[in-house]
Amino acid sequence: MFTDLSDIIFDNPSAGHYGVAVTDVDGDGRFEFVVAGYGCANRVLKWVNGGLHDIAPSIIDDFDRPSIGIAAGDIDGDGHEEIYVLNAETFAGPKKYADRLFHRGPGGRWEDLFHRPENRAARNPSSGRSVAVVDRRGTGRYGFVVANYGQPLRYYELGPTGQLVDLAGPTGLTLTTGGRGLWVGPLTSERPDILCVNEHGPNTLFRNQGNGTFTDVASELRLTDAKENARGVTALDADADGRLDLAWGNWEGPNRLMIRQPDGTFRDRATPAMAWPGQIRTVIAADFDNDGYEELFFNHIGEPNRLFRQNASGDWRVVDPGAATEPTGAGTGAAVADIDGDGRLELLIAHGESMPQPLSLFRASGVDYHWLRVLPRTRFGAPARGAMVRLSAGGRVQVRVIDGGSGYLCQMEPVAHFGLGMVDCIESVRIIWPDGESLNLIDVPIRTTLDVPYPRV
Repeated sequence: MFTDLSDIIFDNPSAGHYGVAVTDVDGDGRFEFVVAGYGCANRVLKWVNGGLHDIAPSIIDDFDRPSIGIAAGDIDGDGHEEIYVLNAETFAGPKKYADRLFHRGPGGRWEDLFHRPENRAARNPSSGRSVAVVDRRGTGRYGFVVANYGQPLRYYELGPTGQLVDLAGPTGLTLTTGGRGLWVGPLTSERPDILCVNEHGPNTLFRNQGNGTFTDVASELRLTDAKENARGVTALDADADGRLDLAWGNWEGPNRLMIRQPDGTFRDRATPAMAWPGQIRTVIAADFDNDGYEELFFNHIGEPNRLFRQNASGDWRVVDPGAATEPTGAGTGAAVADIDGDGRLELLIAHGESMPQPLSLFRASGVDYHWLRVLPRTRFGAPARGAMVRLSAGGRVQVRVIDGGSGYLCQMEPVAHFGLGMVDCIESVRIIWPDGESLNLIDVPIRTTLDVPYPRV
C-alpha cells in the first residue's frame, strides 16, 4: 500500500529517534514534523522545495538530551503552540535531565520555560514516556499531562502569576503506575477525557467532570486490561456507527480493538490477526488512501509492521503495508501529516532504540480519491486540539478528534483529515470545541482545507 519517500528527507543519518509531533514551529501557518532525538539532535522537518529539511533552532536541537516523548499545545493563550519534550535517560524512577517546555516569544525567539528560575522547582523529576495536551475547561489554554513510569503523573498549566504549576493532585490526575501511552478527546463526556494505557498495572480513563477535574472510570467501562503491558493507543470509529472506539497495542500480548457497546462499556473485537502479539510501539488510525475508511497501522520494533483496513460494514482485514513493512525496522515513534499540502497523508516513522537507523517517510499509493481537511482554531488562534469534527457525506458519518496526543510517545497533526472516496458532495461538517461550542457548516467544497476560527468572540 505504501511507497517509500525517505529519499526526500535531506540529511537523514542513522540515529536514535523516538517520539514525533506535528506543529507549526516557525509560525508561517504550515506544520512541521518535530522528532525527538535520544543522544542526538531533536529535528524539525519542514517541507521546502520538494523535500524535508531540518530547520530546528539551536535551542530545540538540544543535541545532548535523551528525548523520548513530545507534544505541542498553546499553554499561554498567545495563539502559538509550545512544545513539550520529555527527557528520560533511565527506564524508571528519578532522572538526571529535566524536561523542556519550549516557548516561542516575540520575534520568533525560543526559550525553555522550565529554565526560568520561578519554574525550576516544578520540573518533572521522573522518567516517563508519553506527553499530551488537554484543554480541561475549554478556555483555549492547554495543560500538558506527562505519563511517568513508576512515579506520579504530572499535569502542568500556567498559574495566575505566569508560573508553571503541577495540578495533577487538584484535578484528580493522581496516578502512579507504568505510564506508557496517552490519548485525549471527548470519549465519554462532552469535554476532553484522558486515557492513559499502562504497563504492570490497569489502564486509566480520566473522565472530564466538566468542572476542571477528572475521575477514573476505566474499571466500570471495562478498559483496565490490567494483565497486559500497553504501548500505543488511538481512537477511531471502528464499527462505522458514528461513535469513537479505541485501539491499543500490548507488548508481547493481545492487541485490543475496544468497541463501544449500547450501555457505554467497551468490548474487545480485535480480529485474530489484529490481536496477534508482537513487539508493538505506535498505533495510528488514519485514512491513508482517502477511500473514506480509516486504516490501523501498527508500528513494531525488530519485526514487520502491520496494516489493517476497514470496509463499509465495519469489518477489518489485513493489508500489505508495502514499503512500510520495514521487517528490520527498530521502530519507536510515528506520526501522520499532510506535510506537502496535496491532500494525502504522509507517515513518518522514527527508529533507534535498539540500533541507530534513519527516519522513514511513506505515502499510500493508488487512486486519487477526494478528501477534506478541517483545522479548528481556539479563541486565540491556535489549533483546537481535543475538538471533535463530524462529517456527513455519501449517506454516512465520519468522526475525527483533533489530536492532543496518541500513538506512543507521539502526537499527530492537529487537523481532521477525511478521505471521501468518489463522493463529491459533502452534506455537512459539524465542529464541537472542548467547551461544547459548536458550528455547523454546509455547502462545503471538497479537496480543500477549512481553517475554522472559534465561532464566539
